[in-house]
Amino acid sequence: MGEIIAERRIAVTGRAGDTSEVIVRFGKPHPDPLSTNGDWCCPFQIHGLGDDSVEQAFGVDSLQALLLAVWSVRLQLADRAEQNAVRLDWLEQTELGLHVVPDVVRLPPAPAGQRQEKEAGPG
Repeated sequence: MGEIIAERRIAVTGRAGDTSEVIVRFGKPHPDPLSTNGDWCCPFQIHGLGDDSVEQAFGVDSLQALLLAVWSVRLQLADRAEQNAVRLDWLEQTELGLHVVPDVVRLPPAPAGQRQEKEAGPG
């Protein structure tokens, strides 16, 4: 995962009132070594609610990669909470303080190894 630049601890409450904790970690964005056009990637991990593997989000620059990592974590946490029938809580915020609205558009399928989302332009 490399250097961790941000971490959030989220309370998990089960149906029976049992509690645990999920730790979300974001790594430092870095240039994507497989990109031929300068794209970036940002590693992230959700620990304590299912698969603990490190994943990556990709963007045209470091900030977009980071924002898409936050967006991916928010979506995955919602799915995992539903699958495990648990409630997640961070400062009583339903979005867990992870609300990001990415400015992306879907493109036709790209050749293997290339990303499939692109920053939307004006208009």
